Amino acid sequence: MDRTLDTKTVTRRRRKKLLSWLAAIVLLGAAVWYGLRLLRPSADEDTLRFATVERGEVVNTVNATALVLPAFEEQLNSPVATTIDEVLLTAGTQVQADALIMRLDRDYVQLQLDGRRDQLAVKENSIGLLGLEYERDLQELTYDTEIKKLELAAARAQLADARRLLEIGGATQEEVESAELAVKISELEAKKLGNQLAYSQNSLAGRKRALQLEVGMEEKEVSQLSRRLRETEVRAPRAGVVTWVNENIGQQVTEGTALARIADLGRYKVEGSASDRYADQLAVGLPVELRTATARLTGTVTAILPEVTDNLVRFRVELDDPSHEELRPNLRAELYVITNKVEDVLRVKNGPAFRGGRLQSVFVVNGEEATRREVGVGMRNGDFVEITSGLTAGDRIIISDSEELERVTAFKLEE
Repeated sequence: MDRTLDTKTVTRRRRKKLLSWLAAIVLLGAAVWYGLRLLRPSADEDTLRFATVERGEVVNTVNATALVLPAFEEQLNSPVATTIDEVLLTAGTQVQADALIMRLDRDYVQLQLDGRRDQLAVKENSIGLLGLEYERDLQELTYDTEIKKLELAAARAQLADARRLLEIGGATQEEVESAELAVKISELEAKKLGNQLAYSQNSLAGRKRALQLEVGMEEKEVSQLSRRLRETEVRAPRAGVVTWVNENIGQQVTEGTALARIADLGRYKVEGSASDRYADQLAVGLPVELRTATARLTGTVTAILPEVTDNLVRFRVELDDPSHEELRPNLRAELYVITNKVEDVLRVKNGPAFRGGRLQSVFVVNGEEATRREVGVGMRNGDFVEITSGLTAGDRIIISDSEELERVTAFKLEE
């Protein structure tokens, strides 16, 4: 027959049953949690890039391209139309002032010079002949003038005699008038000779000055051709390095054709070019940073060229150290024009995770966990990004961009 259970037994049985259910629920939850742990996304830590938030300065920059050029480069041109006869030095050779670089054919210039010297000799001889002619004509006119003065004096004496004879009846009125006419004719002839003498003096002096001018012109031509003849030996005007030379021996070159270039490689200048979209941000006086393979050089924008070519605005930069050992002629490098700067702000290294915009979604690392978080972004450049909210100094974030994690809010890091 059945027994009636006491209250303690019933309570004990209920408690055991409840504990069994609780254990089953805990085991089930643990199994679910462990399964979720196994199914949760993960990523290999070695494939990701990390950066730590720190405090420091962030500059806003305009990206540009730099072309390094010698601060001074002189081009040597052909003095005349001729041919290249001999090349003695090649590009890359260091030279001292007056060093012989090449020789040009000098025969044509020599012929021109000889012709000009002959013309100069003819002109100088003409001046000598003109001087002799001048002295002869001047002497003859002087004699004629003296003779005419004597004839005038004789005519006046005859006139006086005729007038005295007329008073005593020894001459007629017609004889007196004839004597007066002779005096007037002699006076006019004397004036004519005086004018002719003055004209001859001025005329011969003018012709002599004209010939002297022609001689001066011929002397300048001779001097210029002599200089051109010397310049057929192309020499370095100063110490430097031959950066380029025309090595085509026998080539016909016209007057003014480039033959060689000499540069001073002790100092350099920089020409920058940036997209015309940034033209309104560029200004004279802005600081710049030039980056070579192993160095970062600072400088200042000194001039902005007015024209835009191929959608590029060009500007000139003066480096603080224009003689740095990393600089080379025609070196192309990255150039950053600093348009703004903030100091003592939260910053983190720039990376593909920062795609633009004031709000960015990044993964913050905590141990083996990476959790997505929205952060505020301010100024940025190629090196750093300013963090305005969402992170604190010391936070470690992922700055690489992984397409498979775009829709994940958290994942596990695996070594």
